[in-house]
Amino acid sequence: MKRWFWMLAAVLLLSGCGYNDFQRLDEQTKSAWSEVLNQYQRRADLVPNIVATVKGEANFEQETLTKVIEARAKATSIQVTPETLNDPQAFSKFQAAQGELGSTLSRLMVTVEQYPNLKANQGFSDLRVQLEGTENRITVARNRYIRAVQDYNVLARSFPSNLTAMVFSYKPKENFSVQNESAISAPPTVDFNKK
Repeated sequence: MKRWFWMLAAVLLLSGCGYNDFQRLDEQTKSAWSEVLNQYQRRADLVPNIVATVKGEANFEQETLTKVIEARAKATSIQVTPETLNDPQAFSKFQAAQGELGSTLSRLMVTVEQYPNLKANQGFSDLRVQLEGTENRITVARNRYIRAVQDYNVLARSFPSNLTAMVFSYKPKENFSVQNESAISAPPTVDFNKK
């Protein structure tokens, strides 16, 4: 009789402590993270086609292309595992590499504006539209991941589920951050008097 009592007590305790919520939210964050990775991979897969199309423009700056190629190589060389989500340094390194690739692609697109033949190229135009769509998908996927991590972290820090988190070692997960937060917190200076 005592054995059944303790088993029933254990079942009730585990069902009310948030254990199942941790499982559900952990899977939700992993799923959201997978979508972020899929969209980053889609962007990385577009880069060789963009570079090949841009190389066709004889006068195009080689340095810009080289930076894009190097950034893509760096971003795709980082091995991402489920443990990356729980390792602040690995997560930060991955985020920095993806940010660098996005930044170099943005510079490439700005530079392209100086080449009318390239802007008129239908193949490049199609690739550019695909890249813009992919950047939008990355934003949506990152936002979903941010919300999933927020839900998980609230559960991990709230009472009484924080007790379950301590017992089962459920630590709060890393989330995306802005690398130059202090720089973007200051309002931009606009001076219309400069010539």
